[in-house]
Amino acid sequence: MIRLVASDLDGTLVRSDGTISARTVDALRAVEENGGTVVFVTGRPPRWMAEVAQATGHTGLAVCANGALLYDLHSERVVERFPLAAETARETVRVLRHAMHDLHFAVESEHGFGLEPTYRTRYSLPADVRVAAVEELLTDPVVKLLVRSSDRSSDELLAAARDVLGDTVTATHSTPGGNGALLEISAAGVSKATTLARLCAARGVRAEEVVAFGDMPNDLPMLAWAGTSYAVANAHPDVLAAVDRSTATNDEDGVAQVLEGLFPAAG
Repeated sequence: MIRLVASDLDGTLVRSDGTISARTVDALRAVEENGGTVVFVTGRPPRWMAEVAQATGHTGLAVCANGALLYDLHSERVVERFPLAAETARETVRVLRHAMHDLHFAVESEHGFGLEPTYRTRYSLPADVRVAAVEELLTDPVVKLLVRSSDRSSDELLAAARDVLGDTVTATHSTPGGNGALLEISAAGVSKATTLARLCAARGVRAEEVVAFGDMPNDLPMLAWAGTSYAVANAHPDVLAAVDRSTATNDEDGVAQVLEGLFPAAG
């Protein structure tokens, strides 16, 4: 029996145009009407969660920032945190810069976002963004250290970073090909899977009772942990190769298609 649905957002539940379809909203509602629990498990920081909560009517818990934060969507507050220590982040920057010379850094903290002047983002920046050398931004623990490269793909950047960083931190990415290389770094041992597992343990939910959905390398630990896992058809090749089940693309409401079979709509 499936008791909990864990889904990534961007590229999985959210369509390419940034919307969540009415069909998907109905499928999520049916999960809860049948006694199940929905948990969004995402690389997004909490500041990007309000629109998702509003679109879906979801007021439960979300795993944010690749597992660094457990966030209560109803009270809009962080209830657990697993940050990257500032000293570790500074050493990570030093090691990466010694190995590669085309890198640009940004910092996502629980209380704001900061970036180097050379860091380029596709998203609108918050009004209180800090712009400074990354060493000046790393004075307190952070939830994610972000690294951009102008000369590599995200896959290449991830492989190179793992070679030099080892297991001192958790490095991953969630950027599709062609969108510019972006690496996401969390504290060692922190992933979507670890925080989801803690949440499930607190609720008495076993891994075998969880169905998970994802599309990118940062979803791989979660998909490996859950008893049942699906990749959407538009997923990264590594994700498609890692799971036994797949569904339609995010633009075809692939997650909803699976949930409709697991959780019949009321009435």
